[in-house]
Amino acid sequence: MNLSESFWENKYKTNKIGWDLGEVSPPLKTYFNQLTNKELKILIPGGGNSYEAEYLFNLGFKNVYVVDLAKSALTNIKERIPNFPDEQLILGNFFDLENEFDLIIEQTFFCAINPELRKKYASKMNDLLKSKGKLVGLLFDAKLNEDHPPFGGNKEEYISYFKEYFSIETMEKCYNSYHNRDEMELFVKFLKK
Repeated sequence: MNLSESFWENKYKTNKIGWDLGEVSPPLKTYFNQLTNKELKILIPGGGNSYEAEYLFNLGFKNVYVVDLAKSALTNIKERIPNFPDEQLILGNFFDLENEFDLIIEQTFFCAINPELRKKYASKMNDLLKSKGKLVGLLFDAKLNEDHPPFGGNKEEYISYFKEYFSIETMEKCYNSYHNRDEMELFVKFLKK
């Protein structure tokens, strides 16, 4: 299962981006609205068209970074937000990143990677977060595809990946999911140990 740069680029070029809501995800919007520290250094991995990055940027968060394998996705962000800093749109593999962040936002990235990489994902999140950093976002709580993204999972499985590195502050059924994801999402807030 090769989920390569060309795999994702082709998804954007052919507009096969069913995960793309065309707007900021409601649970994340609610979370962002209560953040007060505009200096937070925030990463959105596998961000795609990242309406989340746009929303945060427009709220005054200027240290927002997006990493994605698909150049088209990053170009789409730049076209929507011309003054978004180029150096904060990173074309590359999340697992190759070397930086530190206060907050990392999970939005359809975890379910897009090969499930064999999930332990590595948890470890890499730990590496990328500063002391007391947070990983916040949404994980699918549903059985989805087995041979192509999105890949599903459940709470027990997820805890097994993250408990080594994080205190699990919140991991509960989402009450305000986007309508086509009702009853399928967990809102998670993990604090780096």
